[in-house]
Amino acid sequence: MKVIVVGASGAVGQAAVAGLGGRHEIIAVGRNSGDIRVDIEDLESVRKMYQQIGKADAVISAVGHGHFGLVAEMSGEQFMMGINHKVLPQVNLVLEGIAHINDGGSFTLTSGVLNRDPIRGGSCAAAANGAIDGFIVGAAVDMPRGIRINAISPDLLQVSVDRYDGFFPGHEVVSSERVGLAYSKSVEGVISGQVIIVA
Repeated sequence: MKVIVVGASGAVGQAAVAGLGGRHEIIAVGRNSGDIRVDIEDLESVRKMYQQIGKADAVISAVGHGHFGLVAEMSGEQFMMGINHKVLPQVNLVLEGIAHINDGGSFTLTSGVLNRDPIRGGSCAAAANGAIDGFIVGAAVDMPRGIRINAISPDLLQVSVDRYDGFFPGHEVVSSERVGLAYSKSVEGVISGQVIIVA
């Protein structure tokens, strides 16, 4: 299969590539690296990406970030970072990509742990994760031509512990290998409308 991985250079994207790369043609996409460059927050850039790549069998999105901070100290603009930088870019990958995905293909988005296991300062990320999970459940019933859509919701990756030092007290970490298996299940399996939890 021809699999587009947006955010291929990040920790989650690398796990997805490792989980699928040996069996499929991977098109690595990123803002500053990869086979194709894209600004995921720019709709025209997303459209250009699909035009460059042409038809594909699967799209994986491993992108997005949001604001970390206490609710009492958060502005509306800071809260919207999770929507504008994580939710809308991934939704747009689906909306713009449907015409470019082969019959029976798939989309796999990425949410995360914080809407089911919260931390202090994580409400923005929790809201974004919940929005993504809700979108794929609702979108699955509307997808045409046998196209499937799922989300991967991993806990903190072992390789990212240092980056988020102190933010996830008591959380168990997950290996990149287990996260890669989840992307394999979504892309190579048969399920749709599912949030695949890696915890």
